[in-house]
Amino acid sequence: MNAPSAVPASGTVHWIGAGLSTGSGLAALVDSGARVRLWHRTRERAVQALAALGLTGRAEPRALTPPALTAELAPGDVVVSMLPATGHAPLLAACVARGAHFACSSYVSDAVLEHVPAAREAGLVVLTEAGLDPGIDHLFAHSLIARARERLGTGTAEADLTSYCGGVPAVPNAFRYRFSWAPAGVLNALRSPARYLEDGAETTVERPWEATRPHLVDGEPFEAYPNRDSLPFLAQYGLPRAWTPRTFIRGTLRLDGWLDAWQPVFEELRGGDDERIAGLAAELAARHPMTGADRDRVVLAVSLDVRDGSGRTWSGRYLLDQEGDARESAMARCVSRTLALGVRHVLDGDLPPGLSRAAETAERSERWLSELAAEGLDFGLRTDEPA
Repeated sequence: MNAPSAVPASGTVHWIGAGLSTGSGLAALVDSGARVRLWHRTRERAVQALAALGLTGRAEPRALTPPALTAELAPGDVVVSMLPATGHAPLLAACVARGAHFACSSYVSDAVLEHVPAAREAGLVVLTEAGLDPGIDHLFAHSLIARARERLGTGTAEADLTSYCGGVPAVPNAFRYRFSWAPAGVLNALRSPARYLEDGAETTVERPWEATRPHLVDGEPFEAYPNRDSLPFLAQYGLPRAWTPRTFIRGTLRLDGWLDAWQPVFEELRGGDDERIAGLAAELAARHPMTGADRDRVVLAVSLDVRDGSGRTWSGRYLLDQEGDARESAMARCVSRTLALGVRHVLDGDLPPGLSRAAETAERSERWLSELAAEGLDFGLRTDEPA
């Protein structure tokens, strides 16, 4: 059966929501020549968001209601969802009905997957996991694995891969944290079990923070814990079949001292029901908000170590360490620029119909990393290869 042809992009982008992760990526889309409409809860909020990004008169503000959005969607448009994860599937359903492409920075949910076959048959791109984490972390991992394969081949080997990302205060505080995204999301992630590989054994922890351990990043002490389910990414990252993963952990970085500072929160998480945790999220947001004077910091550290059957080794490390400024947070910069890059590739017809993640191949990962670097997103790569 022949693959369906992609619906040609119209050049119009509907950016839905202007919350904590919307930043200079939106301006990059406008600069690239896309016709951008920013949809927010009210038109006034959309106007304010565009003004903050220096886009007054260059993008169109809209008040978001499902009927209003649906009325403006045309075949080949691209809808970018910056809504909470539960909002993606309804938007994707509207895209399928109107012949529009879809993009978001979130993990692929079962609800989104339900619409992917229909989107593919209609020639529509569904771009997901195109942000920071998930997103840039995938690009780093694919790049490292490809470099190790090139050096050592695909024969028998053992591999250790860790991928840790965290948004933390640029200036540490007593709580060792500031909420740069929804507090409820932070708490609910901590309530979700984590599954990973360590020392060759599959491990599951019901309370991820109980697996927190020290982790050095360029000599700076952090604390790290596993989150979600790391194991599906073994296949997604394309490790050679003959490689045995000994350690494979995707997790979260926190400032040194976080585990102690958050003990009262953990006590609530152990015994609280959904209603209590929702209340706790509101309390913590009020106590520890990001203010205009605060600056956040994003640290993403991905490492791969491989040893083959003859004793040869290869090691590589990617590090992204960004600090927010008066214009935008580091989190917004990293998420929105990566997502905007993906949207531009939807607009230029570079992605096939159906489901795509930020990094499906090593070749795409290297290209996207080069493009992000050219746009000023700084990160470093170190390997043990000869200079």
